[in-house]
This record gives sequence, C-alpha cells and structure tokens, in this order.
Amino acid sequence: MSSTELPETIAAAVAPKASPVRAAPGERLSRVELAGLTLNVRSRPATRVGAPPALYVHGLGGSSRNWSALMPLLEDVVDGAAVDLPGFGDSAPPCDGNYSVTAHARAVVRLLDAGGRGPVHLFGNSLGGAVATQVAAARPDLVRTLTLISPALPEIRVQRTAVPTALIAVPGLASLFSRVTREWTARRRTLGAMSLTYGDPANIDEEELRGAVAELERRLQLPHFWQAMTGSTRGIVNAYTLGGQHGLWRRAERVLAPTLLVYGGRDQLVSYRMARRASAAFRDSRLLTLPDAGHVAMMEYPGEVARAGRDLIGAYEDARAEDGREAHDARAAEVTREHDVVEDGRS
Repeated sequence: MSSTELPETIAAAVAPKASPVRAAPGERLSRVELAGLTLNVRSRPATRVGAPPALYVHGLGGSSRNWSALMPLLEDVVDGAAVDLPGFGDSAPPCDGNYSVTAHARAVVRLLDAGGRGPVHLFGNSLGGAVATQVAAARPDLVRTLTLISPALPEIRVQRTAVPTALIAVPGLASLFSRVTREWTARRRTLGAMSLTYGDPANIDEEELRGAVAELERRLQLPHFWQAMTGSTRGIVNAYTLGGQHGLWRRAERVLAPTLLVYGGRDQLVSYRMARRASAAFRDSRLLTLPDAGHVAMMEYPGEVARAGRDLIGAYEDARAEDGREAHDARAAEVTREHDVVEDGRS
C-alpha cells in the first residue's frame, strides 16, 4: 500500500512485482502492444468455426476476469475476448495518464482496429457500459450488437450508496483511504466490494471469493492501482457533467446497433429506475430486468444474461444472413436478366 503514496514519476518507474494473472480453464491470456498502451486480453475461443467475434469490457475496479462466468456460456455463439482497460487487471497504465471515459473508449477502438476483429458483439458493465456506448456511437462499423449491464450513464439523483465510490475522485481522498485502511486484509476489502456490487453477497461461493481475493492481492502490489482507480472514477464523474453533443445520453441516442439493457433491482451503484430512460434513449433496445441482481449481473446471474445475449446475437446474425441471402438472390436475378438480354441479342 505504501507505493500508492510515492510521487507519480517514481511510482511509474517501479516495476510491478505482482503474481501472475490467473486464467480459468479454456481461457487464453495474451498481450497486445499499441503505441502508448499495453493491453491484456483474456480470450475464450468459440467452439464452432466461423462464430462472430465478441468483446467484453469490465467496470470500475474490475478486470477481464469479471467475464469468466459468462464467456463459457456463449462460446458456442461467439469468439470471445475480454480486455483489461488501461491500468486495470494486467494492462499497463496509459503513458499519457488519461483515464477518461473517452480515453478508455479510444483504447477499445484501437484494440479492435489493430486486431481486425470488428465488427463485434460488444458487452460492457458499469464504466465499461459507458465506454461501450461511446464506441458504438462513434464507430458503428465496429459494433454488431451492444449489451450493457448496469451502464454508468448520468443520473440526476445519484443513489446515496454510490456516493462513497464517487468520492474517490476527490483529490487526496484515495490516499487518505489507503492510509486509513492500511491494515485491512484483501479478504476484508473484497467482501466489502462484493457487498456493494452483488445483490446478495451470501450467494458468493468460497471458490469465487478466493479467486477474487487473490486477484485483489495481486493488484494491490501494482504501483498504479490507486492512480487507475482515482483517474477512472474522476473520468466517470466528468462524463456525467458533460452536456450537449458530448453527453453520454446524446451518445446513447446515436447508437445504431441493436442493444440489450440489463438492470438489477438491488443495484447500489446504478439505479434500477434508469432502465426506463435507457430503453427510451437507445433506439433499438430490449430490456432484461433482474429484481434480485446487483451491479454485476453477468457474475451473479450469468445464465439469465447469457440467454438474453444469445437471443440478441441470434436475431442479429439471422437478420444479417437473411440480408445476405436477399442480396445474393438479387444479384443472381440481375445476372439472369443480363444473360437473357445477351441471349435475346444473339437470337
């Protein structure tokens, strides 16, 4: 924890001594080098040839590991990859220190452009939902469908339970919090986070808890841990205050991709009541409400989220195949007409 109190210039020079990132059975970890960015990607290859690509984007304080429960449930439908946003998981902090929502969205766009994976079925949770919304609005060519789980979109009346998280953005408070909680164990920190993000923390099994504790222990060893948290929290707060064409709700209105919205009735960070506004903002949307879910429905209720996601993806791919067949039939009819004209000319 003491490394969080080092000046940024010194902290950046300290090599992380964290333990290796863990991958679940069937997952692959890889590193993508981009100018000014090094991103960690957790892949779950599809079980069938020709499956369309999908990209999963985690929320504040999370990592690609947040999608490990959902990805195997969709591996027969999509070729999945989950990215650690800059400064989170096993991704290095951005060289320019920019943790804004727009900067995270640029990182996702650059990843997709560099890998040639677009268009993808794009998933986002919380901060990742705001990032995914920006990507879909700015680069519709990269997005097939959009699935947003408790997206961090501006609320006029923020829930009281979300205020302590937002306060991390206040200069100096993160450093103060790190000193006050210096003696807290990783398990205590993890249970505290889960009580805030899960609808019913009692449903967390011991194996899942151990994995989350180990991941937090690893990340607490990184000198940029608090920098990424405070910078990204500040990025969300700043995005909430933007109006006009740059506001997140205006971006949502410009999204063309079919969109699945998932909201939890026990979400303490994104209000359940925002589901109605989001449904109205995204022009082609469908809504899944889970009354007992909290902020991370893909971790609490992966089966329900997978079924809704499968329906959305299936409808899109079926429509695309039908459009392809119609285009093929139209071209075939055109060729036939051209052949008939040639034959008539010969006769």
